[in-house]
Amino acid sequence: MLSAADYRPPHWLRSPHVQSVLGSSPLRRRRGAKAIQGSGAISVEQLVDGGDGVRLHGLYSHVPGVEPRGLALLLHGWEGSAESSYMRLTAARLLAKGFATFRLNFRDHGDSHHLNEALFHSNRIDEVVHAAADIARRFLAPGLPMVGAGYSLGGNFILRVALRAPAAGLPLARVAAVCPVLDPALTMEQMERGLWLYLRYFERKWRASLVRKRALFPQYHDFDDATLKLGMRELTTWMVERHTDFGTLDRYFEGYSIAGERLSALTVPADILMAEDDPVIPVAEFRALRLPATAHLDIARWGGHCGFLQNARLDGFAEGWVSDRLSQALTQV
Repeated sequence: MLSAADYRPPHWLRSPHVQSVLGSSPLRRRRGAKAIQGSGAISVEQLVDGGDGVRLHGLYSHVPGVEPRGLALLLHGWEGSAESSYMRLTAARLLAKGFATFRLNFRDHGDSHHLNEALFHSNRIDEVVHAAADIARRFLAPGLPMVGAGYSLGGNFILRVALRAPAAGLPLARVAAVCPVLDPALTMEQMERGLWLYLRYFERKWRASLVRKRALFPQYHDFDDATLKLGMRELTTWMVERHTDFGTLDRYFEGYSIAGERLSALTVPADILMAEDDPVIPVAEFRALRLPATAHLDIARWGGHCGFLQNARLDGFAEGWVSDRLSQALTQV
């Protein structure tokens, strides 16, 4: 299996900011699109049941004429989508290993804003677990393993899905998370202290999402442009106070934190890849994790935030690492 020690990018790629920015560049997006096309798979849009009337959108991919050896659920980061470069590139790697894949969009991500009236927030774990169970019911053949992976906020979600899987009857055999958000309060502080680029990037993407939501449901979302000009912390506080039951920002952050001992109850085998130099998520949080024997933490010296680029072609180490780790489930069938 690949490990973090195997990742040694050239010197010009060892800046965490170069890694993080190039990781979501147009070139990578084109590479992702070509990788899916080159896999020979067909990808079909699907609506899945998130429970309580919630509908979520995703893409089911499989290679025609080839019996899948398993099913892989992939979750993107905040303001990413099922069509993000890392989602496509990871799906292509897993398709080559014999998996069928399902790239799920969170509520209000990708082209799914119209499906649900209420806003997305990071504590909407119940609908993702419910959707994962619907995906397993519809697309997983009996006796085959289901695995899952996520990046950034998607990494946080896939680890929480794994925590809930036994109680939900979800047949997850293994999960992998790349640079998952552990403590969102500390991640917010890190972005506020760090290079302005990351905070502005997420503010811009989130504002555009909110504008789209307001246009679709003006009778429900009547916030004004002044609200949209709020900074990240203030805008998140507004969202928490008006669109959740948490009441305060601290309780909201605590609701989806997986820091400290929160992952110690994991029974689903899990692998976590983190970069020492991640400019968005403090690596110290990972060293303080209390993990069970079935979970493994792999920290690379370089990689930035979900970058892990290897060369001038912007090949990604993380996609190979994820497919290697998840493929271990195939040997246990």
